[in-house]
Amino acid sequence: MTEANTATAAASGAAATERFRNRQREETAADTKRIDLLASELIGAVHEIIRRHKVTYAEYDVLKSWLIQVGLDGEWPLFLDVWLEHVVEEVANENRGGSKGTIEGPYYVQGSPELPSEATLPARENESGTPLLFQGQVTNVDGEVQAGAKVEIWHADSDGFYSQFAPGLPEWNLRGTVIADAQGLFKIHTVEPAPYQIPTDGSCGRLITAAGWHAWRPAHLHLKVSAPGHQLVTTQLYFHGGTHVEDDIASAVKPELILSPAPASDGGGNEVTYNFTLDRD
Repeated sequence: MTEANTATAAASGAAATERFRNRQREETAADTKRIDLLASELIGAVHEIIRRHKVTYAEYDVLKSWLIQVGLDGEWPLFLDVWLEHVVEEVANENRGGSKGTIEGPYYVQGSPELPSEATLPARENESGTPLLFQGQVTNVDGEVQAGAKVEIWHADSDGFYSQFAPGLPEWNLRGTVIADAQGLFKIHTVEPAPYQIPTDGSCGRLITAAGWHAWRPAHLHLKVSAPGHQLVTTQLYFHGGTHVEDDIASAVKPELILSPAPASDGGGNEVTYNFTLDRD
């Protein structure tokens, strides 16, 4: 066990909330008419649920208390990313012709160390987990190689924890920005991540328990791939046969995103090739 096992939902949620707020300050506000439309329809949909299921005051008070506690626990990023983001991503990227995307999740951190086209992700000495060589090429929808494309990658360790969201982990553990070579090629040496439960000691965990759901996400690699003049693709890649690939709590798995690693040619761990195709801006 690592010291990271003392991580709590509150601490993880607070970190995710603060990072989201810092990023959001840089974003342009949404159009007023769109806010009016979406907020009105959302509230109307809730009204319809209340009427259809004849929600009682006791149930309403439980909901009200829970919503307040989600905020106090700092778990709104977790709640929204687990249960809503996959539909937003689906709609936002429905016209893409290149590689499939999926949710970003709450654990992305900007500014990870920049690394050459073949690199080993920052890790602790003797980082546990099966060694993995993840390699591929970045092209666009016209088949043109994307020299110097950025391949940002981050993932959980073999205990299911992310650096900067759990104590006891180096700042950039298992995070990096790999710069593809002149042929758009990259090779990333890391370890296979583990499946993990989303934090269950906070409000999201109480919802999961009350509803009789499970809290597991399958093992996955997070990636953001970009090149000048092309649309960024944000995605996650999963492992064939992995636990909870078929019933991911975040509903983020797509058939195109499942990897099938094979034993590495050097006999050490596994390797897999996955190519990225970018849409033009």
